[in-house]
Amino acid sequence: MKISDRVRLSIAVGIAKIVTNIVRSLKLGAASVLPGSISRRLHPRLLSLLFEQIKQGVILVVGTNGKTTTSLLLKTILENQGYKVTHNASGANLINGLTAALLADADITGKLDSDYAILEVDENVLPLVLKDCQPKYILGLNLFRDQLDRYGEVDTIAQRWGNAIATLPESTTIVLNADDPTLAYLGQNLKQRVIFFGLNEPELYLEAIPHAVDSIYCPSCGHLLDYQGVYLSHLGDYKCPSCGFAKSETAINSQEWSQILIGVYNKYNTIAAGLLALEIGIEKELIFDAIKNFKAAFGRAEELTIDNKHIRILLSKNPVGMNETIRAVKDIQQQGKASVTLLVLNDRIPDGTDVSWIWDTDTEQLVQQGGTLIVSGDRTYDMALRLQYSGEELEESARPFQLIIEEDLSSAINKALSLTSVEETLHILPTYSAMLEVREILVGRKIL
Repeated sequence: MKISDRVRLSIAVGIAKIVTNIVRSLKLGAASVLPGSISRRLHPRLLSLLFEQIKQGVILVVGTNGKTTTSLLLKTILENQGYKVTHNASGANLINGLTAALLADADITGKLDSDYAILEVDENVLPLVLKDCQPKYILGLNLFRDQLDRYGEVDTIAQRWGNAIATLPESTTIVLNADDPTLAYLGQNLKQRVIFFGLNEPELYLEAIPHAVDSIYCPSCGHLLDYQGVYLSHLGDYKCPSCGFAKSETAINSQEWSQILIGVYNKYNTIAAGLLALEIGIEKELIFDAIKNFKAAFGRAEELTIDNKHIRILLSKNPVGMNETIRAVKDIQQQGKASVTLLVLNDRIPDGTDVSWIWDTDTEQLVQQGGTLIVSGDRTYDMALRLQYSGEELEESARPFQLIIEEDLSSAINKALSLTSVEETLHILPTYSAMLEVREILVGRKIL
């Protein structure tokens, strides 16, 4: 690197660190984005220069759901083995957020001393990131409809991924979810080495394909796929009766893997992180130990105790995500362990401004369980209406339920806590910005 480049880099990094200190000292936020934005203006090649310094490789974790939990679990596994890891722990997964995360671990001259960088990346910006980065691994979790006002359909995103990954060297290893037909097809057509993970546990099949499905047609010929069973949304065991396209063979047996967090979706997150850790060379027993002691990321099945009341926060930001959190809550309620649920729906930029997706969710299953349902958030009445319609479809076996509408979030949380006994668990199902507000009310800070 030329002396002039080093000076320019040092200036960009120095200013970024000053901005970080100001933002945090004034309690204006986590400084997870702004330092990256400013520093990139001062040095346009900053991101690529930082990526180049990662000693053993960059790991990009992409997908619609599960990025934060999977990347944190993988980070935990590697750090347990003594590796130094850079990670965007705040969840800021756009370009400026990635830059800020790398800058946070750099010294004042811009030098990084990390073995790995594990970065969760927004599915829509992966092609942009790959212009500045040649990762050692890309981990693709899933593709679901999410904020159609921003992203478009899953086929479009998959095509962009394929075009961007095609420019990478064959030394890059791609780890993909075989249960997702779109990702399986993508992996079957890449020149790089591709390994697959997935479930082989028919006992976890859903009784029927849910409303929130995206890819039940063959990505090769367009024919309707023949599913032996689905685990969630369109993820499952499938084959095309027309062209023969089928689920790829997986590299590990999911039945051998336990999980500490609730939900089938977290089983996927667990085996995804575990497979990549195995690929890096970490022994299975050591991975199992890390899984056993793993603590959830903020808002992702995160558990808190407030006023001796047990709380579990389950981020629910799109149809598939909410359906799976409802499924998890339903399973717990059937065991008699919970009866109060708070749903918080916002429509801000991080959430997606179109909330029509709630009509693709299986809220009927939540209402069927009975108990108390409290709704709040910017779009309180949209969620209340959705639940009210769900109540009109109740089966005779349904338990009675009470719907409480409370626009003010603090009041809604206090109400939910007051109705939750010490023997029960209060489940909170918020969208992304709502989750940050919930945490700030409960613990005095939004993240970390």
